[in-house]
Amino acid sequence: MKRDLFQLKEHNTTVRQELTAGLTGFLTIVYIIAVNAIILSEAGMPLEGAMLGTILTSFFGCLVMGLWANAPILVVPGMGINAMFTYTLVQSMGLSWQDALGVTVIAGFIFTIISFTRLTKVINDAIPGTLKEAITIGIGLFLILIGLENGQLIERGDQSIVALGDINKPEVLATILTLVFALILFIRNVKGHFLWTILFGAGIAYLFGILPSGANSTLSFESYREVFASFSLENWVTLPFLIAIFSITMVVVFENLGLVDGFVKFAKRPEKFKKAFQATGISVFLSGIFGSSPTVATAETTAAITAGGRTGLTTITSGLLFLVVILFIPYVNMIPANAIAPVLIIVGGLMVQNIRNLDFRDLTEAFPAIFIITMIPFTYSIADGIAIGFIMYVVLRLATGKVKKVSLPLFIIASLFLLNYIVQFIS
Repeated sequence: MKRDLFQLKEHNTTVRQELTAGLTGFLTIVYIIAVNAIILSEAGMPLEGAMLGTILTSFFGCLVMGLWANAPILVVPGMGINAMFTYTLVQSMGLSWQDALGVTVIAGFIFTIISFTRLTKVINDAIPGTLKEAITIGIGLFLILIGLENGQLIERGDQSIVALGDINKPEVLATILTLVFALILFIRNVKGHFLWTILFGAGIAYLFGILPSGANSTLSFESYREVFASFSLENWVTLPFLIAIFSITMVVVFENLGLVDGFVKFAKRPEKFKKAFQATGISVFLSGIFGSSPTVATAETTAAITAGGRTGLTTITSGLLFLVVILFIPYVNMIPANAIAPVLIIVGGLMVQNIRNLDFRDLTEAFPAIFIITMIPFTYSIADGIAIGFIMYVVLRLATGKVKKVSLPLFIIASLFLLNYIVQFIS
């Protein structure tokens, strides 16, 4: 490896420092392999295939980021967007998981075009910051809801929509103990906290006799043959498919805009934003081909940067480590729900913290934001939550004579969302 490939001297770093940062970043995000695969399996994808898809997507995402942008930003399937993939596109909108992968491919292609043109600035400027923050907060609440449900801490109530789970059940107690353990490790900033959480949760499940049985003794790539390049574009002219493309594109573009901008500033390399954002777009496109929900510049990147990561060598190191995990795929069937639920809850809680950035003084912005935040988890649909908020924002602005504050792109986006509901009503 040539030292000048990553310009280590110019970045005031060393090979050892970059490798250490890459390892640190990997340990903080390796949990995504199991969590993402389990969520995708609920969409109907074979679990082992989803695992391999997640690993290869993460590897190539990090590889593109490291070589193209030379930035220490980890790129893996995103939490929140994977929930949208499974619970919104597949379970709510009725698409097959192959269709959902097709949506991902097209959304990634559009994202890539946007990232290489002036459209990046146009779209970023068109959407008010309040609505962008509301989307993140709403997805966070959605993740918390899914985590509580998977961990059986809440269940469908007889007298209400949801009710507290039966704390006498060993599954519920196991989730509570694992969640407490996870929070302690996370707050104390223990390296690899989510990985330790999953191991601890599996141990608790074993002690309580609720550990899923049957790890595969050998690794089979047969299930991945069903996943790789299995995306379907047959239904691309149908309304649900088009709405899904629009919704996924909106979410991945806005989420990555904010994340990439924050990371390059944190690393004190703002000049890397353009190429880093382009790398995320390419990665989303590849994720649909390799068989995973869309990727994002993950929040765990901060751990790698804090550990000294300054160049793409950090990212590539993390990516290579993902490949090593392939050897352990046969044991993923033994990961219990109580080990995954706390991860979802904590990640969701981190996203909800963005509520501190909201300014509720202007009610024409406050109410649309509030509706996005509440409707995403209440409707179990990120797309519907965004749609309702955007439509309400435009309507309130127009009704109060603040037409000039509604950008043309936002007006078009809201109109398309409204048209979708009108067509659904008519049909």
